[in-house]
Amino acid sequence: MKAEAWIFGMNAAFFALVTPIYWFLSYDETGTSALVMTTLLVALVTFYLGFHANKMDARPEDRKEAEVVDGAGELGFFPPYSWWPLWCGLALAVCVLGVVFGWWLFLIGAGAGSIALIGWVFEYYRGEHAH
Repeated sequence: MKAEAWIFGMNAAFFALVTPIYWFLSYDETGTSALVMTTLLVALVTFYLGFHANKMDARPEDRKEAEVVDGAGELGFFPPYSWWPLWCGLALAVCVLGVVFGWWLFLIGAGAGSIALIGWVFEYYRGEHAH
């Protein structure tokens, strides 16, 4: 993770350099605030990656003497297809339309969203993909 920390660190330095230049050229408070928050967010990610890179064992891509075969094996768990994100998105769309057209529609969307979210969370506990 040291490579990732360096990449985010360079981005943090870039945004820290650009922010005061942007302020003095435009005097735009909104854009300057966005750049300050971007700088702080990238610095936070840099700190997190750098902190954990020192505590973890080096990954094969972090070692210069690593071979290709060192990275072989299982990379992690990748979930199969799922319909639940579609239903969650549709329920959120109904909630947003409910704010526009009436609170009764928002309540219907919130109910449907609760069911969809529960289905998404527990989809690996029943059915075809149960563990």
